[in-house]
Amino acid sequence: MLIDTHAHLNAQEFDEDREAVITRAQENGVSTIVNIGFNRETIPTCLELAERYPSIYAVIGWHPQDAKDMTDADLEWIAGLTKHPKVVGMGEMGLDYHWDTSPRDVQAEVFRKQIRLARQLNLPIVIHNRDAHQDVIQILREEKAGEVGGIMHCFSGSWETAQQALEMNFYISFGGPLTFKNAKKPKEVAAQVPLDRLLIETDCPYLTPHPYRGKRNESGYVRYVAEEMAKIRGLSYEEMARITTENARNVFRLPAPM
Repeated sequence: MLIDTHAHLNAQEFDEDREAVITRAQENGVSTIVNIGFNRETIPTCLELAERYPSIYAVIGWHPQDAKDMTDADLEWIAGLTKHPKVVGMGEMGLDYHWDTSPRDVQAEVFRKQIRLARQLNLPIVIHNRDAHQDVIQILREEKAGEVGGIMHCFSGSWETAQQALEMNFYISFGGPLTFKNAKKPKEVAAQVPLDRLLIETDCPYLTPHPYRGKRNESGYVRYVAEEMAKIRGLSYEEMARITTENARNVFRLPAPM
């Protein structure tokens, strides 16, 4: 069985066929999906999905692109919602220097506040890092994020950045871009990450893997990421599925399937 460690199944792209998408994921061997709510609009719908489907868990937090909109009241709201039994982590949080929709100093402050809250609550954190590798690592270090650890979501950095994250108790997660023919750097990093720190994800509806690149992504396609990872590491698909599933259960403290 597989675990998709990062999905956005509450996105409007799934409004027409969400039930079918979740069914197809199960038919493709996906036993569990970790869905992400990252602002005022998506956190409630993320929790609704987790309540409706036994196989779906929630991670909630505040996305760096929306950092300028977050208030202290929002942070208190998130803190209260983390008591929900299906919430297994905080995020996605971090820095996004690609879109730059929020001032960078505001992004950093919102990131720091969330790390501090996660440490108080003893919850793993899910990191969004777009073109901000050095600053993300520095903030994680300064805020002692290694106390809770978490996931470097859809990792696109260098092996050096991955090593720094690994030293702070983080797992390295790869998504659809790993399957692209020109994905030289992700493949090189994926070849070196310790097997007990590897994770797979879709980030659906975004970052669709080959052979569906250019179309809407969905959780069932995490299988293609697992297959590519198995090829890179010289393992069978079944062994890679077992390893990444065990890692996902460890980082999110998920119960074993019934």
